[in-house]
Amino acid sequence: MTDLTRAAQPPALSPDETRDIVATAAALADAARAETLPCFRAAGLGVDNKATAGFDPVTEADRAAEAAMRRVLAERRPADGILGEEMAGVAGRSGRVWVLDPIDGTRAFMIGAPTWGTLIALCDGPPEAGGRPLYGLIDQPHTGERWAGGLGRASLAAPGGESRLGTRPVEALEEARLCTTFPEVGSAAERAAFARVAAEVRLTRYGLDCYAYGLLASGHVDLVIEAGLAPYDICAPIAVIEAAGGIVTDWRGSPAQGGGRVLAAANAGLHEAALRLLPQA
Repeated sequence: MTDLTRAAQPPALSPDETRDIVATAAALADAARAETLPCFRAAGLGVDNKATAGFDPVTEADRAAEAAMRRVLAERRPADGILGEEMAGVAGRSGRVWVLDPIDGTRAFMIGAPTWGTLIALCDGPPEAGGRPLYGLIDQPHTGERWAGGLGRASLAAPGGESRLGTRPVEALEEARLCTTFPEVGSAAERAAFARVAAEVRLTRYGLDCYAYGLLASGHVDLVIEAGLAPYDICAPIAVIEAAGGIVTDWRGSPAQGGGRVLAAANAGLHEAALRLLPQA
């Protein structure tokens, strides 16, 4: 009934290129940290509204962090494309695309909550055209946590040391822990679909942004259900969660790197149980 497609096998990359991709991703995260941390919980943070209706905030830290990451890519991997939240895309020549969200969870950043993060992924093509994440980072500068997944890696580097990622084996909804940004995002129909799943689980928590995906990969959360996502919101979490043993699809069970409605689950059984309660259209 559903397509539980997992990440493809890692491409045939040379050891040198693999090391360069991993090192470049780390350099991107470090560059973003240097811009975001001084602004976090700082007085007088500049905030603009990108939306013509409603509120879609962008801060000076968002823009500075993405600009810093683009400078790193221009120096280290100028042939690769770039898809970022705050600036125009770059086509590139290699066929690979870096997908950047300098601050996922800008609202959390604005209020001083440490659930935001920087999302970095390398895809084997444009994600909106089906390119799959090869490698991804979820970086939380304030807590010093960095989740990495793909190219044979599945790890969390934190102040207490480095640990291997792994999702929980729970497959029954009644035992599951669910996270989401609902009801902040999504339509009324999407919120109702989410509520059907929430009514079946053990625990539901709201508003954790990308931090929830890191917690899923670390075995603390079992489900994340979202709607209205862009590729830069989900490509890095896909790489990390799949490397940890989880599954990320859209609400039809198809690949989710293009964004939209997303279901992330710790394992196939839990994914299938949640998918049955979500609309397939």
